[in-house]
Amino acid sequence: MNIARLALAYLRRRPLSTALVVALLAIGVAVVTLTLLLTHELETRLQRDAAGIDLVVGAKGSPLQLVLAGVYHVDVPPGNIPLAAITQLRADPRVTRVIPLSLGDNLRGFRIVGTEPALVELYGGVLAQGALWTVPLDAVLGSDVARATGLAVGGTFAGAHGLAAGGGEHGDAQYRVTGVLAPTGSVLDRLVLTGLESVWAVHEHRPLPADGKAEAAHDAHDDDREVTLALLKFRSPLAAATLARAIDKDTEWVAASPAFETARLLTVFGAGVDLVRAFALVLMAASALMLFVALAQALEDRRYDMAILRTLGATRGKVAGVLLVEGIALAAVGTVIGLLLAHGAVLGIAHWRPDAAPLAAAAWRWLPVEWAVVALAMGTGILSALWPAWRASRLDVAATLAEG
Repeated sequence: MNIARLALAYLRRRPLSTALVVALLAIGVAVVTLTLLLTHELETRLQRDAAGIDLVVGAKGSPLQLVLAGVYHVDVPPGNIPLAAITQLRADPRVTRVIPLSLGDNLRGFRIVGTEPALVELYGGVLAQGALWTVPLDAVLGSDVARATGLAVGGTFAGAHGLAAGGGEHGDAQYRVTGVLAPTGSVLDRLVLTGLESVWAVHEHRPLPADGKAEAAHDAHDDDREVTLALLKFRSPLAAATLARAIDKDTEWVAASPAFETARLLTVFGAGVDLVRAFALVLMAASALMLFVALAQALEDRRYDMAILRTLGATRGKVAGVLLVEGIALAAVGTVIGLLLAHGAVLGIAHWRPDAAPLAAAAWRWLPVEWAVVALAMGTGILSALWPAWRASRLDVAATLAEG
């Protein structure tokens, strides 16, 4: 007697209940796996984007808003700080690196960031084409920006007001693309980088020097010039305990720790994720209960068939094995379908939303924690089949045959 073929034949006799059990388990597995994939990708990306940044210094306001605006580029900064603050921070012996950022415009929703080449180095950026900016209104595109806009080295564009698409263009100030960065998997891929002088030239409406060179760092205009914020790297761990407190207390700026604010953000976000996971686990428990009921009912419907099998020489173990194989088969099919649905959903999200394009790689990645999902789903099938299988093995053959 081939247990697997017999179990498969029994499952085909109950197509509706079989499909319902598989569907319910697949949805539960898909939801659990999808939340694991998305949260892992989110946490990885947040950590990668904040790597090498110990402190963000900007205008007074919400520290979380400052980090979201300056590190992850998903929020509006609270204001500006004077350019002199950059000089002051660089003179502090506790600081080893200061990278100024100036925000305010966008290219089709991608932020134009006035900065220094050190920002490219921070994220390990490498040029795929061209060169970095050297004069005002030179611009370097992140890989996502170049792909979405179709711009290449030598192309020109005008920035638009605001940090989101839809603002009026600075038609009188045309940027020239001098370089395109290779993909880094970081926030750099979604930025348009240019010099600080470019941002000042666009917004101050002052004529550029005739030779195209940037004005000296400390010219007559520097006293009233501003930047949006600064990204800092500490010289030693000791600075972490003193510098942020000193900035908050002694200046008109605010200092925000990306590590602290990110942890706080993930705590808030994690509560919602836990709720979704709990819902998925309820679905899996419901599928286990439904599987148990289906197998118990199948046992009652097949009592006479199993009694005949026993008289033909089938052992107790083989009779019980039929129900166990059914439970395992249903769990396996539901698990495979659920995993495919989850990874397919991640791929769909990546193609649906341009800002989620990096998720495409995650769709093809297997996380070690997914083995736990597989074990949980398969355990559900086995546990649901144990009691019906045990009852099948204890079947009273003579009494069952006598009942007809």
